[in-house]
Amino acid sequence: MIRSFLTVSTGTLTSRLLGFLRDAMIAALLGAGPAADAFLVAFQLVNVVRRLLSEGALNAALVPAWLGVREAGGPKAAAAFAGRVLGTVSAALVAASVLIGLIMPLVITVLAPGFAGRATLQLAVNDARLMLPYLAFAGPVTVMMALLNAQGRFALTAFSPLLFNLVLIGAMIALLGWRVDGGDAALAIAGAVGIAGLLQLLMLAMRGAAAATPLRISFDGEMRGFFGKAIPGMVASAGPQWLIVAGAIIASSSPSAVSWLYFANRLIELPLGIVGVAMGTVLVPELTRALRGNDRTAMMHAESRGLELAVGLALPATLGLIALSQLVVRTLFEHGLFTAADTEGTAGALVWLALGLPAHVLVKALSPAFFARQDTVTPLWATLKGTAVAIAAGFVLGRLFGAGGIAAAIACGAWSSALSLIRRGAATFGFSIGPEARRRLPRIVLAAFAMGGLLWLAAHFATQVSGNVQGAAATLVLLLLIAGGMIVYGLALAVLGVTGWQQTLNAIRAAPPDDLRA
Repeated sequence: MIRSFLTVSTGTLTSRLLGFLRDAMIAALLGAGPAADAFLVAFQLVNVVRRLLSEGALNAALVPAWLGVREAGGPKAAAAFAGRVLGTVSAALVAASVLIGLIMPLVITVLAPGFAGRATLQLAVNDARLMLPYLAFAGPVTVMMALLNAQGRFALTAFSPLLFNLVLIGAMIALLGWRVDGGDAALAIAGAVGIAGLLQLLMLAMRGAAAATPLRISFDGEMRGFFGKAIPGMVASAGPQWLIVAGAIIASSSPSAVSWLYFANRLIELPLGIVGVAMGTVLVPELTRALRGNDRTAMMHAESRGLELAVGLALPATLGLIALSQLVVRTLFEHGLFTAADTEGTAGALVWLALGLPAHVLVKALSPAFFARQDTVTPLWATLKGTAVAIAAGFVLGRLFGAGGIAAAIACGAWSSALSLIRRGAATFGFSIGPEARRRLPRIVLAAFAMGGLLWLAAHFATQVSGNVQGAAATLVLLLLIAGGMIVYGLALAVLGVTGWQQTLNAIRAAPPDDLRA
């Protein structure tokens, strides 16, 4: 499980790092003004679809269903089932793309009511319509990714999203050379989004299309039953994105607030992607197999290791982002049209969003226990409850504290969702946490806080000594602080007896089970 987790995490980490480069270039080209606000609201529409379908969402619904069909009817029946899912999802998204394109002004008004009556609204509509082809490609891409995950073939699905960022980065490098203005640059980047989706589809089709044949559109009873379970799970898995969309809706009436929240959230998505997406991708097949085999030992092992990995990676990431918030934002984004004032606003939002990161990861770690039991309704209700909490708190805190208050409301919504899943899981089936996990978890928390405290002191000292350093010097300082924090955390884990380097390497080198080799 750790080996598969590492594969998915490495691919996600690489994609997220390219995403930082992409967003740094967006910040330099567009700044944080009207052109950036319009583009980023339109881009939120694409990101919602990506979260609804990909990054573990459709995977959580399709993997248990596909494994069940294969167990009952064999590989041929499983391929036929997957072909109907692929055909139906593709047709539905093409139709949805056409419809959304026709009513795009209404869609943008709902996503950003503060744009109404401003030129920013038409800018956002134009950007969003150019991005729409991506929505049609996202469906078949996600189905093929889920099928590969169900077979334990995680490498291709983990690394295929790199194409999305590479295409956008290439487009922006060309734009920087041509020196186009913000509005035209936004339109060009929006057009590149659809091209990126097409390339990702072609790449996956070469390996995953054979597992979904024959291709058919079907709305029979089996398909209706599948989508009846899949759609709630897809909505639930996109919880973090719903929360940031809710924040953007509230922030749309404040200049630059949408951009500050977006760039701060991009920093949250790095650890969330590394840990959360890997949890959703790896834990669902593990727990599904354990449940079908009635293997309590395997189930306890998967749930215990999943919780340890979630806490052990999310908590130090949270404390690190809080300690380094100003330096990270300034180093990554303060270029071109992105000003020092934008750095202050983004860093303030980042601190509050980081406080919700452990809750987001807990949701990703706890939801597979429900998905493996084909219960997608409970995570859905937890997501809806968290979104309602975020909206209610956002209207109050946003008026009082601006973008920082909206970020705090998003964190409150995330914790509401996590606590709902904890209570529901404990009341229905109980989480199987082993004695080793109960021993190690408090020590992991202690090691994380030791690292966070030292990192905060080191960052404060570095800022006092070096001042507002820029360019390569700032990047070097940031990298040294991050490396130092990782070393301190690793040493603390070893001293407290949680794990050591040799133990971790042995887990990574361990051969996967036969049914996961591909």
